[in-house]
Amino acid sequence: MNDNSFFEKVYEVARQIPYGRVTSYGAIAEYLGTKGSARMVGWAMNASLTAKENVPAHRVVNRKGLLTGKHHFGTPNIMQQLLESEGIGVVDDQVVDFERYFWNPSHELK
Repeated sequence: MNDNSFFEKVYEVARQIPYGRVTSYGAIAEYLGTKGSARMVGWAMNASLTAKENVPAHRVVNRKGLLTGKHHFGTPNIMQQLLESEGIGVVDDQVVDFERYFWNPSHELK
């Protein structure tokens, strides 16, 4: 599988994350059967600005709910603002009540 097809598969999963929910890089990797490739999912999210269709990359955070990808958005506050506009609290770059908002594609997409 080349990077482009992997990235597209990541984008397909990311586009299914419901409004007001978040998932992690690792959860997407695990769903795609590539557990251990969370970093590649992160690279895909970083490259998502050039995707043909919109990718809600702001809904993908690290396994602890940290906004580790925030510096890839126009300004460092955009990711937090987008999450907050969906009703997700963020304090010190971390999703508040992460477990409540976590969406696991392996459980939700069958």
